[in-house]
Amino acid sequence: MQDQFEFTPKLQRLTYILMGIGLLALIFGIASMLGADGEEAHHEANTRIWSNLLINTFFFFAIALIGTFFLALQYAAESAWSTAIKRIMEAISSFVPVGGVILIIIFLAGTFHIHHLYHWMDPELYDPASPHYDKIIAGKEGYLNQPFFWARTLIYLGVWTFFTMRFRKRSLEADKLAPSDNSLHFKNVRDAAIFLVFFGYSSSTASWDWIMSIDTHWFSTLFGWYVFSGMWISGMIMISMFIIYLQSIGKLPQVNKSHLHDIGKWIFAISFLWTYLFFSQFMLIWYSNIPEETTYFIARITEYPFIYWGMMIVNFLVPMIFLMDRDNKRNNKFVVVVGLIIFMGHWVDTYMLITPGTMKEHGFIGFFEIGLALGFLGLFLNFVLRSLASRPLIVKNHPYLEESLHHEIH
Repeated sequence: MQDQFEFTPKLQRLTYILMGIGLLALIFGIASMLGADGEEAHHEANTRIWSNLLINTFFFFAIALIGTFFLALQYAAESAWSTAIKRIMEAISSFVPVGGVILIIIFLAGTFHIHHLYHWMDPELYDPASPHYDKIIAGKEGYLNQPFFWARTLIYLGVWTFFTMRFRKRSLEADKLAPSDNSLHFKNVRDAAIFLVFFGYSSSTASWDWIMSIDTHWFSTLFGWYVFSGMWISGMIMISMFIIYLQSIGKLPQVNKSHLHDIGKWIFAISFLWTYLFFSQFMLIWYSNIPEETTYFIARITEYPFIYWGMMIVNFLVPMIFLMDRDNKRNNKFVVVVGLIIFMGHWVDTYMLITPGTMKEHGFIGFFEIGLALGFLGLFLNFVLRSLASRPLIVKNHPYLEESLHHEIH
């Protein structure tokens, strides 16, 4: 049984090349900032650097977190079909601690005013005697204050990392147990239920803290679910890409077309969830026509019309048209092309969540944005591929393994 993946020197070089492109892009951004003529240009270049660091860190961290979430969902549902691809979910989740550390660095830079992505972190906004006093932001001080922000952030990252590592550790330990000993599996089932309850709350509040608070005056009760749906579909695409890649090099022969079909159904379904939340959030706010609510969409529609509507059309129409057919979900080459298009569409979605609030009308996608995204992709792939190579690709002694190996959709 070919169940061991090798992280070859060729693959390692590829990830290093991608990281090198990201490093060059970052050097380019820093050079642009240092060579900026005037305080305003310097501030704009600085904001561009930190905005894109936040965009890419959150995007790939969210994909890793979905690895943990979807793994926990399979445990809690005691689902059998996904057992054969369990190692892929665990490997993707290995980036959670790395992404968490980078997020902390970004937030620390905001706390020490190295950047001003989070307008509400300026203490003058809360002082009635200050000319910069902002009544609306001051009214949110009970929630948007740095001690409470940091407490929430550390709890989110700490709990998510704890469960990620705990699921992986027990999964490896279970391989060494007797075939009849399912004790660790059922401990993971119990912990998965606890994790999902925490995740259901914290995934929304984290998106409020880290993304929605950039546009401090604005809020939406659907925002957390909207961000989560984008995270989820990006994570499912990443799972499908790893399955297809591993099979292309002769690994995972146990995973059949029905497994990929199920992943395709998830991508198709979550795309409609994302579109529903996009439309619901937009329609309710636009129809109410309350200035302090519509300002969020006005900035995106008037300043980034092509990117904003193009992203929406791609993320809705591409999966709807091309993943509706059963045979398309089972065609590896087709899934790769469609998956990459949707994947890039949701990266742009993350870009649109952050850039209009930080860069205002000055944002654009150029070499720096694309290069940094490739660098983060290389960093992400490096950690995931190392994790895949460190353990067998198929779990052993899992109570539902045989059922998964014979999974078939007729």
